[in-house]
Amino acid sequence: MKLLSLNLGRARAVEYTDQPEGVTGIDKRPVEGPVRVTAPGPKGVGASGLAGDAVCDVRHHGGEDQAVYAVAREDLDDWERDLGRPLPNGVFGENLTTEGLDVSGARIGERWRIGSEVVLEVTSGRIPCRTFQGHLGEKGWVRRFTEKGAPGAYLRVIESGEIRSGDPIEIVHRPDHDITVALQFRAVTTEQALLPRLLAAGEALHPVAWEKARKYVAKYGG
Repeated sequence: MKLLSLNLGRARAVEYTDQPEGVTGIDKRPVEGPVRVTAPGPKGVGASGLAGDAVCDVRHHGGEDQAVYAVAREDLDDWERDLGRPLPNGVFGENLTTEGLDVSGARIGERWRIGSEVVLEVTSGRIPCRTFQGHLGEKGWVRRFTEKGAPGAYLRVIESGEIRSGDPIEIVHRPDHDITVALQFRAVTTEQALLPRLLAAGEALHPVAWEKARKYVAKYGG
């Protein structure tokens, strides 16, 4: 398992974002590094966990629980076959393009060491948005991405440090529950009956998903 590509974005103006300033950092491009990784601060204030990476809409992106976004190269390859077009590393707006790691199959709270210093913790799957659809230029992209159910993973920073393209990735902690990123994603999008199960992931779960699960249980039981 390794970090195949380390990707950073720069703010640029586009027509397809609903961000008030009309700019987005979703178009991320590979860099060799090293890049410093630190916890960016709370949602609405903090942006990316990677130095030099633009997050323009801090209402919905960035912050402690979405400090880093990872996508498996294997999932990009699968989408290439579906879409019939090349998808370079970083095209989904991911900071980390991994190789040999089942990102969407990772458990909430799973921890990865990247290189010798950085430790990240899985919090949730990525929810597709209008900006993502505009960036890809694929009709019905939000629906297609949701139906596929392989959203990639948001991560929080547990231990800061520097990472580089090519760094090894090691799973240093795997929780004993069975709540994967893919299951969490389905629960908050298309299969809300799964929401009670998310509570088994405990405090590692993204707070928004935790609150959604808690409210569902309070209303319907579980």
